[in-house]
Amino acid sequence: MIYFIGAGPGAVDLITVRGAKILSEAGMIIYAGSLVNYELIKTYADSECEIFDSAKMNLEEISQKLIEGHKKYSVTVRLHSGDPALYGAIREQIEILEKNKIPFEIVPGVSSLFAAAAALKTEFMIPGITQSLLISRIGGRTPAPDDNFSTVLFLSSAMIERACSELIEKKYSPATPAALVYKASWSDEKIVRGTLETLPALAEKYGIDKTALILVGDFLDKNIQKKSKLYDKNFSHGFRK
Repeated sequence: MIYFIGAGPGAVDLITVRGAKILSEAGMIIYAGSLVNYELIKTYADSECEIFDSAKMNLEEISQKLIEGHKKYSVTVRLHSGDPALYGAIREQIEILEKNKIPFEIVPGVSSLFAAAAALKTEFMIPGITQSLLISRIGGRTPAPDDNFSTVLFLSSAMIERACSELIEKKYSPATPAALVYKASWSDEKIVRGTLETLPALAEKYGIDKTALILVGDFLDKNIQKKSKLYDKNFSHGFRK
C-alpha cells in the first residue's frame, strides 16, 4: 500500500496518530523536503527505511520511486506538508498510481492554517461576524484563477435543497460536480457523488440529513487533465533547476 500522509504544520507531535504509525512501518518515504520538518522522519521512521527528498525531483522521478517502493515494500509513504488536499499536487501522482493499478490511501493532516489560528489563540468562525473562510494564494509564475472556487459547506446537510439552490443562483451551473460526505473517517462513512442539481435527491435516497459536508466544484471531476507545475520537469524553482 502507498500512503499519502499529511505531516501537519511542522511540530513533530502534530502529525496524526495514524500518520505516525504508518511512518514507523514504512520501507520507503518520499517527503517534500522544502516544507516537511525532517525531525518527523528522525522521530518516527525506521532506521533502515529508504528516505528520498522530493524537493529536487520531478513528477516522473517521484512516480518512479513510488512504483519502486510498491514493488519492494508492504508500506511506502509519500509525506506532504500540512494536509495533502491543500496545495499538495497529489492528483497527478494518484492518476499514475491508478494507471498502474497500485493501491493507495490518503491520511489527512493538520493544516498550517489551523496551527496559525491556534498560535493567534482565535477561531475563524465568529457568529455574526464571519462564517466563511477563503483559502487562496497570490498568482505568480503559476496563475491563480479567480473565477473558479471549490466550496465546502458545514452544518448545511439538513437544508441541502436550499443550499444547492442558492449555490446555483449565486455562482454555479446545475451540472457542477458535487458530493456529500457523511461522517468522514468514521466507520460508517458514506460518500455520495452527483451534481448540484441531483445531490438533494441523492441525499434523500440515502437518508443523509445531518453530520455531513457538502462539497462543490470542478475539483471533483475525475476527468480534469490539468496538472500542477510543482513537479513538472520543465518548471524550475528554488530546489530544482
